[in-house]
Amino acid sequence: MALALNDRVFVVTGGFGALGRALAAVLGAQGARVALLDRAQPPAGSSGTDRSLLLGGVDLGAEGAAQAALAQVVQRWQRVDGLINVAGGFAWETLAEGSLATWDRLYAMNLRSAVAASQALLPHLGAGGRIVNIGALAAQKATGGMGAYAASKAGVMRLTEALAEELKDRHITVNAVLPSIIDTPANRAAMPQADFDRWVTPQALSRVVAFLLSDDAAAITGACLPVSGRA
Repeated sequence: MALALNDRVFVVTGGFGALGRALAAVLGAQGARVALLDRAQPPAGSSGTDRSLLLGGVDLGAEGAAQAALAQVVQRWQRVDGLINVAGGFAWETLAEGSLATWDRLYAMNLRSAVAASQALLPHLGAGGRIVNIGALAAQKATGGMGAYAASKAGVMRLTEALAEELKDRHITVNAVLPSIIDTPANRAAMPQADFDRWVTPQALSRVVAFLLSDDAAAITGACLPVSGRA
């Protein structure tokens, strides 16, 4: 049976986290080659293969860092077919008790990183290219303490829509997925009393992303797709 993403090359930012690792596994199983970028260093004992590339120490907030990382991917495989912007962060903080620094930090982590990586990718991306951004369901309706996070993720939604319009005549699609709470060890530790079965798993979310990267999703662009499990 033909693999849906056979020999395509995808870049995943925030690649060493739970979702990044799940994406690498799901995309690899569909035949893709995957470059994982992260500000952190690769986990101890891990290394790349002929079909994977691990690039640590990539600070997407630093001028030129994204371009340098993409250049390494192109040098390795002579092409890039798509980007998944996973890099980001979370903070819960009310406006009265919080600080402007939190708003600046979440903007940089969640939105600026996606802009930087997307800009670096565009010179290398041809017709049939794909960009998928990881947004958040909270961007549609913020609750108390979620202002900074929801605002930064709402920016990811607007980036998705604007870039989709800019690239549609180049036959490049840009979409976002909007997960609720992702079932990761960190989230379980932070919310030990929650019903984890209601959360979306990294593997399930990765399969939705894989669909958006595939030829079957060629007619979809500018979409912000909720992926909420049963939350």
